[in-house]
Amino acid sequence: MQILLLNGPNLNLLGRREPGIYGTRSFDDYLPELREAFPQFELAYFQSNHEGELIDKLHEVGFTYHGIVLNAGGYTHTSVALADAIAAISSPVVEVHLSNLHAREEFRQKSLIGRNCVGSISGFKLDSYKLALHYFDGLRPRRVGFKV
Repeated sequence: MQILLLNGPNLNLLGRREPGIYGTRSFDDYLPELREAFPQFELAYFQSNHEGELIDKLHEVGFTYHGIVLNAGGYTHTSVALADAIAAISSPVVEVHLSNLHAREEFRQKSLIGRNCVGSISGFKLDSYKLALHYFDGLRPRRVGFKV
């Protein structure tokens, strides 16, 4: 199964940006751990600080990949265009956030993209990605029957 891990603006600064909120590990340091924990998936990764590039990537893989794990960063709260791109594709999208959005500023408590995603996970720092991948693991076809 092909899964895209798609990160939005400022997530290239993980490990250095507000470590009290987002933790001290970079996503590049974390990615090998995800690949080791989920060998059943072909995990692709893309990060951009530019809204149009995120939309282009959704269009590129959104009809062929089995799933997308999206941390849209600040675009979560502002981007109708990103919400429309998610609605336009057939691949299921799980929205993830490292911090608990409901414990943050009022403007961060509203997600424009969430209604077009199959689910939303927030507040578990980098483990939010693992929880999303567990969802996709549950969708994998399983062999049914008795072992011979």
